[in-house]
Amino acid sequence: MKEYFHSIRIDTEKCDGRMKCLRVCPTQAIRIRNKKAVIIEEKCIDCGECITACPHEAIVPLTDPFGEFTKFHHTVAIPSPALYAQFGREILPEKILAGIKKLGFDDTFDLIITCGEVSFAIQEYLREYKGPKPLISNVCPTVVRLIQVKYPALINQIIPIETPRELAAREIKKKKSKQLRLKEKDIGTFYLTPCPVKMISIKQPAEKGKSHIDGAISISDIYGPLLSALESMEKGSSRKALESICILGIGWAVVGGICRTLRLKNSLAVSGLAEILKVFDDIEMGKLRNIDFIEAYSCPQGCVGGSLTVENLYISYNKILKLIETLEFEQTKVGPDIREVRKVYNQKYFFIDGKLEPRPIKPLDKDLAKAIKKRKEKEDLYESLPKIDCGACGAPTCLCFAEDVVRGEAELTDCVFNLPQKFIELSQELSGLLNKSVFLGQTKPGAKKTSKKGKAIE
Repeated sequence: MKEYFHSIRIDTEKCDGRMKCLRVCPTQAIRIRNKKAVIIEEKCIDCGECITACPHEAIVPLTDPFGEFTKFHHTVAIPSPALYAQFGREILPEKILAGIKKLGFDDTFDLIITCGEVSFAIQEYLREYKGPKPLISNVCPTVVRLIQVKYPALINQIIPIETPRELAAREIKKKKSKQLRLKEKDIGTFYLTPCPVKMISIKQPAEKGKSHIDGAISISDIYGPLLSALESMEKGSSRKALESICILGIGWAVVGGICRTLRLKNSLAVSGLAEILKVFDDIEMGKLRNIDFIEAYSCPQGCVGGSLTVENLYISYNKILKLIETLEFEQTKVGPDIREVRKVYNQKYFFIDGKLEPRPIKPLDKDLAKAIKKRKEKEDLYESLPKIDCGACGAPTCLCFAEDVVRGEAELTDCVFNLPQKFIELSQELSGLLNKSVFLGQTKPGAKKTSKKGKAIE
């Protein structure tokens, strides 16, 4: 079984096994063992739902520490478009990029320009595509991994266009190495991320061996220093700064932004894992064949709702929408040249390297005959369970518990409802202890007996 890198870890000292993480996990990857949460690695898609749900902050996101970029000769920050939504409306991307350079980076790259190019590439792919529909966006790594684990039949419907962050990092390394006469490995590219799952797409890409990005720094870590840098800069925004914003790219920060800026009529935008699961279930049942494209984000409202952002997600979402409305009203023409995009698109510039594959779950047994036998045992055991999915056994559902027992990872007696005789034995034992305690109390030397009226009897 392949080993998987994960962007979250459990702090066992803080974890008290409250089961909130277990209940929100969309792939049933969490168990409670000995009053501590445990992650089943091959099932975890690093969505971050458990981070938000944990009341004791016992689930910790793993990103690169601020300052990690110092080991490279030349460093370039690539901020997620969601970063532009973390500050007031008057603070536009141009100023934020200048503020990032004050933190010690040698350069910054405005990712929304590449996002705009990829938007056109998606449009081209949709125009020529003849296969089963709907196609599904791959911008959110959690969505890609959800399909790999839970909906493998939909893998070929994930759009095979490379993500903007990877394209940008690839081009940065090529151009900077020529300009500065450095090796590509000496140029550090760092993504300023709104969620921990982007770390997964860097450390262990879903479809290829190596990412072009060298690390991910959380927006929450960089927010404080960046805010101080912005406050030390001149206030106000220029007309030039507004005109330099690529309208096709800024929409990538929010759910529906790609569909809106491309004016895709036959499309669907969805955010939040609960809603995505409903939509994907409908796709598997053949209900959405009339939809061409689905833009999906695991975080509510898109990347602005990531667990590593700072600003209220609704305020962030509103800022991006207002910015898009302003750019639409101004009828800005800033953006990529569609003719140039088409030219490099035909040269396969935008397509991902490698192929997405399903992520296999550990079989019940390596031996096929034994696996079939264990499957029958699992089904029979499930039929004997109460089917109320209480979670008291440490598994999210009775079906998961039955599988855990068959795998040898749980005991049948972990289910408090499974053996009524056990309750009878325990209650009899408890009753005996209580009777014994009462008897000893009454016969204790020097103890006074009382009458029914409560008066002491000599």
